[in-house]
Amino acid sequence: MTLSIDSLGKVHFIGLGGAGMSAVARVMLGQGVPVSGSDAADSKGLRALAALGAEVHVGHAAKNLGTATTVVVSTAIRPSNPELIDARARGLRILHRSEALAHAMGGKDVIAVAGTHGKTTTTAMVTVMLQAAGAAPSFAIGGDVAALGVNAEWADGRVFVAEADESDGSFLNYSPRIAVVTNVEADHLDHYGSAAAVFEAFDRFTALLPPEDGTLVACLDDDGAAALVRRTGAGKRIRTYGYSSGADVMISGTRSLGSTSNSLLSFTLDGLDSSQELQLGVPGRYNILNAAAAFSVGLELGIDPAAAAAGLASFSGTARRFEAKGESAGVRVFDDYAHHPTEVAAALTAARTVAGGHSVHVIFQPHLFSRTREFAAEFADALSLADSVEVLDIYAAREDPVEGITSRLITDRLAVAGGYAPDPQKAMRDISERAAPGDIVLTVGAGDVTRLGPELVEVLGQRTPHSDSTGQNR
Repeated sequence: MTLSIDSLGKVHFIGLGGAGMSAVARVMLGQGVPVSGSDAADSKGLRALAALGAEVHVGHAAKNLGTATTVVVSTAIRPSNPELIDARARGLRILHRSEALAHAMGGKDVIAVAGTHGKTTTTAMVTVMLQAAGAAPSFAIGGDVAALGVNAEWADGRVFVAEADESDGSFLNYSPRIAVVTNVEADHLDHYGSAAAVFEAFDRFTALLPPEDGTLVACLDDDGAAALVRRTGAGKRIRTYGYSSGADVMISGTRSLGSTSNSLLSFTLDGLDSSQELQLGVPGRYNILNAAAAFSVGLELGIDPAAAAAGLASFSGTARRFEAKGESAGVRVFDDYAHHPTEVAAALTAARTVAGGHSVHVIFQPHLFSRTREFAAEFADALSLADSVEVLDIYAAREDPVEGITSRLITDRLAVAGGYAPDPQKAMRDISERAAPGDIVLTVGAGDVTRLGPELVEVLGQRTPHSDSTGQNR
């Protein structure tokens, strides 16, 4: 049962600084809910929430709960957390982050964006598009968006756009009117146990759509999403998008405009009584698909196609999705959150396009022992799209180490230069030595590899020219 936002009382967030948690806190603060929270370390995000009126604490201690009557946690919070222990001892209401967000949506029409890959960017595109069209959407996104300035906001419009995370099954806590599914693949098997369980969870997600006016928007190009469409059947309103000839909204005429280093993608979307040319300022075929998903949502909401296209043209990307970190010695450095083989392959394919014939070098950090065990061969295949790769140690996140599961499961299968790199500093030096003017360096992974981007720019600036095998200075 969904509680009214007023009945939650003072809400305390354990792990307030996280992207998902801070988004929910922002939405609640926008509605006047008293919010407190804690995190292990100080951060820009914590300070921003404090400026909005949240009571923030650095470090975890039972006393931080204060007068809270509701406590919000994410899957990352362990049972041994002292604040969670005290909340249980006191009998306080404890909600998962997704449950708290469901309560905070306040009866608005919910657009829930799900999928194994692309949901953050697609959620951001939908939000930017609706804002540009004057629809004033509320939103909660699992990453910062330059065009929005924040990752969440409570606004006056009738629509709430939410990133719906399938990793722990929490996307089943929402009640969407429009459900977007970008793709469906086997992932998060540490939670689900099998690919079949992942697919079944998405079936349950689409079953949440109301029979009278619910709509599934799905990518027909993706095998998993297309199978979901077939299983969902004629009992639901379905709108598909993609390059496939049978898509309701079909992509065609893709071309690049401008220079390779700073180009726009132009393409046409046809279908649902609309034919509209779009221009997009972020690279990659996957971003064209994400934009097609957002455009399809706009059509469902009655947004003028030209206004939807203009809004999408203003989209400049999200944090950690092919995010530019700087340039030095003619080498451009980007950072990407990709942590599944399909995402890694998509990021490197986009990098190839941006590099324009120059080389692509990668520092990759595997995320989770379970994911590395399941997909080592697929990671190696995806990473071999680069010209050289340095693979760091596995980022454990919520998992404990597993004997015999190391980054060497990937590097032993690589078909390009590089290999296992337990020392990040040496990895940066080695990449710097290989990179020539015009090349791209990409830091990839969902862990703390993101911090290496700015450092790489500095390392590249400090190197001395040397001769390569052709005798030319690099």
